[in-house]
Amino acid sequence: QVQLVESGGGLVQPGGSLRLSCVGSGSTFSAHGMAWYRQAPGKEREFIAHISVGGATDYADSVKGRFSISRDNAKNTIYLQMNNLKVDDTAVYYCKWLQVWGQGTLVTVSS
Repeated sequence: QVQLVESGGGLVQPGGSLRLSCVGSGSTFSAHGMAWYRQAPGKEREFIAHISVGGATDYADSVKGRFSISRDNAKNTIYLQMNNLKVDDTAVYYCKWLQVWGQGTLVTVSS
């Protein structure tokens, strides 16, 4: 059974940083791109970042220059480094592989 498990969320002050991790199991994740999405309270789930098999990256305009996605194929893991966090970044963050979603990890940005 394919499974994705996110971790690394928490409470951080505006301007702070967090690194999220997403570990996959049950398949060969290195053969496909992977992505991060987020869903803020009362809002639709939105795309944040994508990383291809070859390591090419793509970001939503709202996080470009502040967030960085990376992957470690040997560990079946992708990361999301989030810097200069803003209150509007508060959301549940999900990783996605093909049509599989993780359970999410909550990021709260508040003073």
